[in-house]
Amino acid sequence: MCEQFIARAAEPFRLDELWPLAERLERYGLAGFGWGVSWVGGDGCLDTHRDVRAFRDDPAREAIGAVETSVVLVHLRRPSRLSTLQLPDTQPFEDPASRFVFAHNGDLRDFRAARARYRKAGRIHGRADSEVGERWLEDAWSDAEPVARLLGALHDEFGGEANLAVLTRDGKPHHYAGNPQNPVFTFRLGRIGIAATAIYSIDRSVFRYCAPGATDRALVRLHTTVELDATGRPAEGAARRRR
Repeated sequence: MCEQFIARAAEPFRLDELWPLAERLERYGLAGFGWGVSWVGGDGCLDTHRDVRAFRDDPAREAIGAVETSVVLVHLRRPSRLSTLQLPDTQPFEDPASRFVFAHNGDLRDFRAARARYRKAGRIHGRADSEVGERWLEDAWSDAEPVARLLGALHDEFGGEANLAVLTRDGKPHHYAGNPQNPVFTFRLGRIGIAATAIYSIDRSVFRYCAPGATDRALVRLHTTVELDATGRPAEGAARRRR
């Protein structure tokens, strides 16, 4: 029962402008078992902070909140199996080649065979299915392949009910909606555009409890990937899952 969101704006903003949203998503989404955040830093590189404590309990959030960026991915964790409460399973996951970061909400149903292969190769460090999705994406990644198509292919590969989020090193955030139990919505909080999961409520309660001041609210179609453009608005031409 994780929650996650991507955000982007035309001009840099402090990360703590989004902390009220993160805090409410964690509270009403019943997360609170670790969290992580990735952003593009002033040097143009991807930076990430992860902690096994809840967002509300991590003292580092104050310093991180002062960071200025124009794009961010936040993941708030509530794993299906509490035995996975450890840093290697805390998200977002970082691509070893620094091409992207990846986060997942839901379940990847058919992950076990791939996990065994990756573990044999020494590439598995945690216990959760999400890390398997990360390893698959590392191998499938190509700068020539649209991220939307890659995320749809990842869901095709493993099945299950899965929302997937990616932030690329060139500062483009993507959110795939593949978990019907936790819809994805796009909206704006002031000048910042956001695509976020919906606290496992199959309605628009996320706006009542987490983002009451949101404008430009829209549901992301199931099995569709949305990219936030340079102004934070949902980009057109999202690719659907193949099956």
